Amino acid sequence: QVQLVESGGGLVQAGGSLKLSCAASGRTFSAYGMGWFRQAPGKEREFVAAVSRSGGATHYADTVKGRFTISRDNAKNTMYLQMNSLKPEDTAVYYCAARNSILAVTITQGYNYWGQGTQVTVSS
Repeated sequence: QVQLVESGGGLVQAGGSLKLSCAASGRTFSAYGMGWFRQAPGKEREFVAAVSRSGGATHYADTVKGRFTISRDNAKNTMYLQMNSLKPEDTAVYYCAARNSILAVTITQGYNYWGQGTQVTVSS
């Protein structure tokens, strides 16, 4: 069992930055690939970014590439999402997720565990 807790969300003006954190329980954090998803009101949950078990490989949605950076610190059992140049379109609930699967990193079915979500609101 893995518990995931997101933090760092909030209200920021367009062009600003936020850094999200995802804290994982236990000592098996390094066994899981990790990802961030987001869900805006009235829309389906969408892929944002993923990072491999070691942190050596990353993948980003086209909508955030160049603005967001995903990383992890396995010694701290924590994953991060640095969000820069935020846009109002980035407004959503952001979810942390953990995977141990061969399924594509961009789909929700590939992830075994999910956090509760943290709200990110970007104002104009």
